[in-house]
Amino acid sequence: MFRNLVRTLGAHAQGLQDRWYARPFARAFADSRLWSLQRRSITGAFGAGLTICFIPLPIHIPVALLVAIAARVNVPTIIATVFLINPLTVMPVYYVAYIVGRWLLGQEPGAFDFQFSWYWLQHGLGPMWQPFLLGCLACGVTLGLSGRLILDRLWMWRTRQKYRRRGARSKD
Repeated sequence: MFRNLVRTLGAHAQGLQDRWYARPFARAFADSRLWSLQRRSITGAFGAGLTICFIPLPIHIPVALLVAIAARVNVPTIIATVFLINPLTVMPVYYVAYIVGRWLLGQEPGAFDFQFSWYWLQHGLGPMWQPFLLGCLACGVTLGLSGRLILDRLWMWRTRQKYRRRGARSKD
């Protein structure tokens, strides 16, 4: 099912080359490695997508496309992974990143007192940026590397399992 979806998206990408808005990127998106269904392309895109999720700016998709083109990883996988951070999950994920950043800096957990005012934006938000950005970096790198490694191991395990079954059926 996933393979059919990626193949369909790849066919649509080939058709995009004729559109006026996609012409500057036509040569980049014509690269077959961006639509490859090989293990390294998929797992690399998954890990990179998990890392990009922790960028605290709403630029995930352009960054994901640039990373996919530069690293030659699967475009549909990296885009789908970037959407793990959405309006429903953004607050818990970034709060965990903030807590991790505070822990890495050795700061004590403090009271979070939000006030909708210009004064709070200038003075209340300032001390939070350093642990937040450090936490986003640490969580992004850790989750990206571990996600890639786990998916890689699952892929290899599943492939070995399929070959063992195929070998057992051929002996019968």
